[in-house]
Amino acid sequence: MKRWQLGLGLAVSAVFLFIALNGLRLDEVWRLVQGADLLWLLPGVIVYFGAVAARTWRWATLLRPVKPLPLRTLFPVVVIGYMGNNIYPFRAGELVRAYVLKRQRGVSVSASLATVFIERIFDGVTMLLFVFLGLPLFARYSQVQLPTSLESLVVLGSLAFFGALLAFLILASHPEQATRALSWVLHRFVPHRFHETAHGLLDRFQSGLSTLRSGRDVLKIFVTSLVIWLTETLKYWFVLHAFPGMLAGPFADPFTAFYALMLMNGIVNLATTLPSAPGYVGTFDTPGILVLTAFGIGREVATAYTLVLHAALWLPITALGAIYMLRESLSWQDFARASEARSVVGAGPSLPGAVKEQ
Repeated sequence: MKRWQLGLGLAVSAVFLFIALNGLRLDEVWRLVQGADLLWLLPGVIVYFGAVAARTWRWATLLRPVKPLPLRTLFPVVVIGYMGNNIYPFRAGELVRAYVLKRQRGVSVSASLATVFIERIFDGVTMLLFVFLGLPLFARYSQVQLPTSLESLVVLGSLAFFGALLAFLILASHPEQATRALSWVLHRFVPHRFHETAHGLLDRFQSGLSTLRSGRDVLKIFVTSLVIWLTETLKYWFVLHAFPGMLAGPFADPFTAFYALMLMNGIVNLATTLPSAPGYVGTFDTPGILVLTAFGIGREVATAYTLVLHAALWLPITALGAIYMLRESLSWQDFARASEARSVVGAGPSLPGAVKEQ
């Protein structure tokens, strides 16, 4: 990871952490964490891995036009990729996932990355849906207005994700016209010596968009995305019960609590699209704390809950990813190579042992 990328991520996380920690009674937060009923994390972890299984099924659907692969093959790759997201900044785990699939099954990195981009777009659209559904509840129960920074994030996220979805649907539904238009751009702005490589990457990338040509498959991907994120919100709900002090006010009603956690889930995961330190430090925690305190939850208990939730989301899949990494004979050097995007897609000189496109 380049120094400026790591520096930018650390700076963004530092700003978010300052907002969260300024004036916070850390001793009270630690007391609440120690007093949490951590048995509630067990059902939360179980349902979370159900969401990971659904993610695997979704990825298999997206990859089917490129290369049909069984779920038992893809599940470890998905887990390794999410481990990579948790320990590297800038979601480098997505490149790791494409690298591992190329190494194991010979799937083109650019085609694989196209399917990963589609996943991220549908995830973003689902998060925005959660936010829009949760805003009426926020307006009813919240004691403050939604911070301007979060409002801006929602607006920018809407433009980015809906715009990207529209662009990908156009590319997938009109492949010949898209190829001609992109070829014109390549010939205008890419040096001649890279034309052959660029055209190959473009062809393989478009093959990864093939699933979007079927309305039925698009609907399946969207429904699966809803299932994934509703299941993850269920984990938020289970962890909520580890802190009995939160089960008051609007959160005393389980349906209202779940609805509010959908809003939190949406805003938190939109915020994690920003650059940050490894593990989404700050960009996950601060928006979640702000949402909870707006619903009348005390800052200390909101912080304790969010920290425990963050750990429960981070630790199990990272540990399982490390186990799969060892089982697949992967090394940290492989992760470093995967994070070199130029090498992975064959757009420049490769590092020793890096995977080249075929």
